[in-house]
Amino acid sequence: MNREELKALGLSDEQIEKVMAAHGKVVNSTKEQLNAITTERDSLKEQLTERDNQLAELGKKVKDNEELTAEINRLKEENKTATQELQQKLEKQAFDFSLEKALTGAKVKNPKAVKALLDLEKIKLDGEKLLNLDDQLSALKESDPYLFDEEQQQTPKPTFTTGQHQTEGNNDNDPFAAKLAKYQ
Repeated sequence: MNREELKALGLSDEQIEKVMAAHGKVVNSTKEQLNAITTERDSLKEQLTERDNQLAELGKKVKDNEELTAEINRLKEENKTATQELQQKLEKQAFDFSLEKALTGAKVKNPKAVKALLDLEKIKLDGEKLLNLDDQLSALKESDPYLFDEEQQQTPKPTFTTGQHQTEGNNDNDPFAAKLAKYQ
């Protein structure tokens, strides 16, 4: 949300500043996490590329030596295993990031507690979308609504009605006024 949208909702400037400050903390934290993960990923990709290049050079230099060829093959297998492990780590990081983002979007008060209640085995990442998450969150909202921030609905202001006051000339319906009139 931007300031104009918040202003359109009827928030004061002070309230808008507080909302933007809180939102800024979340956005900055998310950006820092994303930058750290991206840097780590790029570093690991560079290491893998460097290893592949070294193995290729070694293979070109020594084609006749069986011992070195066996060592190169062993290193290639290790590199393949490391690549698979890296891919799994990257997929897990992408899944965790998407899940955190989705939980924040669902206005979860404590993402760590909600994660513990979710069946993560059933949730799958398909591109940018998490499959089977919405069903689980809906069930949690029904069973444990205290885990979610509810949108505060504006309660209508109470309306007061005035009582029916008697005017001086209208004493016909008032029994007390009729008795009082007898004594005057």
